[in-house]
Amino acid sequence: MTHYLWRANAGANDSRQMRIALTVDPEIPVPPGGYGGIERIVDMLARGLVTRGHEVTIFAHSDSTTAGRLIAWPGRMSQSRHDTVRNALTLVRHIAGGSFDLVHSFSRVAYLAPLLPLSLPKLMTYQRHISLRSVRLGHNLSRGTLWFTAISRFLIRDVETIGRWKLVFNGVSLTDYDFCSNPGPDAPLVFLGRVEEIKGPHLAIEIARRSGVRLVIAGNVPQDHAAFFDRAIRPHVDGSRVTYVGPVDNQAKNALLGRARALLMPVLWDEPFGIVMAEAMACGTPVIGLARGAVPEVVDDAVTGYVADDTDGLVEAVLRLDRIDRKACRVRVGNLFSDEVIVPQYEAIYHEMLGITAGLELSA
Repeated sequence: MTHYLWRANAGANDSRQMRIALTVDPEIPVPPGGYGGIERIVDMLARGLVTRGHEVTIFAHSDSTTAGRLIAWPGRMSQSRHDTVRNALTLVRHIAGGSFDLVHSFSRVAYLAPLLPLSLPKLMTYQRHISLRSVRLGHNLSRGTLWFTAISRFLIRDVETIGRWKLVFNGVSLTDYDFCSNPGPDAPLVFLGRVEEIKGPHLAIEIARRSGVRLVIAGNVPQDHAAFFDRAIRPHVDGSRVTYVGPVDNQAKNALLGRARALLMPVLWDEPFGIVMAEAMACGTPVIGLARGAVPEVVDDAVTGYVADDTDGLVEAVLRLDRIDRKACRVRVGNLFSDEVIVPQYEAIYHEMLGITAGLELSA
């Protein structure tokens, strides 16, 4: 009998306390100081699981300060084959001894490769585009012991027939965001994210100009997108109608989003989720976005913002913002995208993986 089934038989109270290994890519600490959406989710999950009495070990960047025990990756680059091998060996060395009930990976599936044949339950959460090949390979090599979750229905649409899939949205802790019921008549529109073409900051400038509302742009400019910034963004930044404030920390983000008329999401790619939308709505700020990727799943059209098919529709949406109840934005986050919802959802999946329902082992 495997180790994790033994714990399932150990009693109702004990069976609910799990020893969980969380993994995340090695480049950014958990939690991140600035940019790092996935790392914020892992931090939220780790803290929530520890609060609920579970033993959590996180494999992450050596500067991580999240809850639980930290094991630092020896390799710092996800795209390095050498670092991938080193990290995979580190993971298997700690896991294979039988001191964990399950492994939950937010990192590269390659790190799980040596563990796939083992009977230990494994959960792979996808936060980006999902490769059909990797899902099929992982499912076959694990003989069904690798389960999958994704952060939007959009991501799952082409792979949901392979293996076991669960949907768990991304989200935020409501205690980190202050609700603002009325930002005032002069509140600006806000663009917050990486300042690169697929995120649509140039469209945000057009929307603000056509609607006659000030725009604040916040976020980092990736080095390989500096030319785009110089060509399409910088010429419009005048410190009045369009302001660029650079990257913002958590405190500045909370203030910026709370004082916004709306968050603009004119994305030109298929957004897997877009945590910034949940952050904005947690502040009571509606979201206006193009119908790409998961945007229509996150935004309740005409209730917590507007979803449109083109720029013209986004401009028209700005003019209808007075119809949005900012309280409804906060409520939606509380119901779907808060830590109080997300952590128990993952916990329930863990219990299901271990064959537990209400503290009892399911019959085989």
